[in-house]
Amino acid sequence: MESSTVQKKEQITALDIGYEKTCECPPNHINCMTAKEWLKAQIGVWQFYYEGRDIRDKELHPATYPISLAKKCIELFTHEGELVIDPFVGSGTTLVAARDINRNAVGFDLNEKYIELTEDRLSQQSLFADTQQLAVCTDARNIKEYIQPGTVSLILTSPPYANLLDRKRQNKSRRGRERKNEQYNKIEQYSQDPRDLGTLALDDYSKAIGEIYQDLLPLLKPKGHCVINIPDMWWENKRITLHIAVVEALRAVGYELRNTIIWDRTNIVNKVGIFGWPSNYITMGVTFEYLLHFWKPE
Repeated sequence: MESSTVQKKEQITALDIGYEKTCECPPNHINCMTAKEWLKAQIGVWQFYYEGRDIRDKELHPATYPISLAKKCIELFTHEGELVIDPFVGSGTTLVAARDINRNAVGFDLNEKYIELTEDRLSQQSLFADTQQLAVCTDARNIKEYIQPGTVSLILTSPPYANLLDRKRQNKSRRGRERKNEQYNKIEQYSQDPRDLGTLALDDYSKAIGEIYQDLLPLLKPKGHCVINIPDMWWENKRITLHIAVVEALRAVGYELRNTIIWDRTNIVNKVGIFGWPSNYITMGVTFEYLLHFWKPE
């Protein structure tokens, strides 16, 4: 079975992809975890490490999460053989993780460069598998045309951060030589496509997120899950609460917030700068992010 496919922007064809569980877990289990694994996942602060296959190069993609993060979310909220979708697949980490643990997955992105990067990462792994991982180059607003209603067990993504990356990076969270590194004074935007959520002001961004996820809700199975990785950011000495904007947008269109998990990044951050000292206390956004867990009520 061929494990990955690129579909061009002008093609909209419903995908033939598996979504039924292939494990032998009892019907009332939401995943294939053991009791010991479940217990570890209940702790609401998570840490992860990057591995050699992870994308860390900002030239390739400005904002990525580790394969281990995607794996943990997928293992927690799906069974083997079930279907995961990523509406903003970026560098393809969700699909790489899904393949590792035998889940079907489809990732969508506006940017053909990111679809090609995803394809390249998938091509470096075995082509012989029981599941498929497909990369589709299209607007997230078109996803409902590709996926059958009631077939998705998990929506997992890290969406664009509104227009907050569309500015020259000053690296204020770093110190010493790290501040004027290769990222200094660069704009790390995803794209300048007007359809890209990364070009939108916060109010427009919130509206667009709500509209996209409203269309995705019917694709989820009853009590299907949704996890969104999002940070807050600072802009002109104000905290921009992206995570609150996302929670409000999804609640307004029918999702129920179940859990807020903190991704503690302190184990992977080096030489954090003294930001705001001595007169302005600011918690460093680089040291933690949110994992917002929703589900589709019955």
